Amino acid sequence: MDRDTVEPRVETIPGKRATQWVDYHHQFSAPSTYVYEFVWDAGEDAIGPFCTDVDGNVLMDFTSHVAAAPLGYNNPAVRERLEEFDLVDPLKIAGQDFYVSGGGGGPADADFPGPTQLMDRLVDLTDHYGMDRVFLSNSGAEAVENAIKICYASGGHRAFTFDGAFHGRTLGVLSLNRSKAVHRKGYPEVPGVVSVPYPSTQDEYNTDWSTDGPGGNVVADKLDPDLGVIDPDEVAYLILEPVQGEGGYRVPHPDFARDVEALRDRFGLKVIADEIQSGLGRTGEMWAIDHLDLTPDVITSAKGLRVGATISRSDVFPEEKGRISSTWGAGDLIASMQGVLTIDAIREQNLLSNVRTRGDQLRSILEERDAEGVIDVRGRGLMLAIEFDTKDRREAVVEAAMKRGLLTLGCGHKTLRLLPPLDVTEREIDLATRLLFEAIDSVAAEQPAPV
Repeated sequence: MDRDTVEPRVETIPGKRATQWVDYHHQFSAPSTYVYEFVWDAGEDAIGPFCTDVDGNVLMDFTSHVAAAPLGYNNPAVRERLEEFDLVDPLKIAGQDFYVSGGGGGPADADFPGPTQLMDRLVDLTDHYGMDRVFLSNSGAEAVENAIKICYASGGHRAFTFDGAFHGRTLGVLSLNRSKAVHRKGYPEVPGVVSVPYPSTQDEYNTDWSTDGPGGNVVADKLDPDLGVIDPDEVAYLILEPVQGEGGYRVPHPDFARDVEALRDRFGLKVIADEIQSGLGRTGEMWAIDHLDLTPDVITSAKGLRVGATISRSDVFPEEKGRISSTWGAGDLIASMQGVLTIDAIREQNLLSNVRTRGDQLRSILEERDAEGVIDVRGRGLMLAIEFDTKDRREAVVEAAMKRGLLTLGCGHKTLRLLPPLDVTEREIDLATRLLFEAIDSVAAEQPAPV
């Protein structure tokens, strides 16, 4: 497959073999979120955003597996190094309790970088926030779970989360979610979590966040020593997504971020930046929090990192051994090496610059086309979204785009998200947007916007 010339090619989707796979899969699978009946054929050609399904259809994947495949399919920087690896058993070790070397003369020049080298790189990527320690785990939810645990361990039993938030599916982290009721209903919750507005527009900032009270915003008012209802000493942390993901790709208003920084300074609040989806270069900076005038005390990463990571400072992590631990946390040698190689590729190929350039291109095309039913375009870098006038239109566009060979995803209530690989090319952006607008136009012909 030649990435410079290949184009999507779809006959019937889902085809006969895909239908067989899906039917067989659901004989055993518990109900979950399956967006569409696309079955990737891992043994067939795939490169960049292009992949092949089990019926031979060639599609463009602008989901990047919800940012978990930041370099797309078979990126040479990762693939060629993996081919050098003479596989051993076990590949998964007790990563928090044991050590493993990757050969070579020492840890700084290991032939096959693993958990140690991954933590080294993460400390380097967060040095500007004074972070010097990492706890590795298996997933984003575990990364957030450990982030809130270390903050609780430092003192306090209350927390602030934001309307529209999504932080994971483990029981403790579910208590922080405010995006969809289905995530939390019927489950017990960690007490003491207070939700407040997440303003992304000037109107939202003025009406939902700013107040005439003594603090000037809803959190400061709640913590005010004279008129507030919460003792600041009881607050363990404030957690936010620098760009909300499941909540609809909402970018925070810059004054809101500055207000949170002032709250951090005034009340000594610990700020957790959930970078599970937005981190690792997705927005054009290594971390989405880097766009904001806000200093995090903890950063959580996963998805594109291939493992989970809770990154913070020595004074935030508990000193007591065993306070946090995980037998299998980040003990997968291949996943850790993929994380290292992903970070190295982002740096060596100057992909942050590409994300900014191609993100500007994609956003300009989306904004310039006055497509029927589109009411907003937003996001940062290559974490972009289109909001439609109705959920039904969004769902129809996702399906119509797939039938033309473009994979997209929904988020929020009626928003479609676009997550191309970080090395996406100008040609690929043009090709994908042509398919997207064809899908939007076809849906518009059947679902005219209300007058």
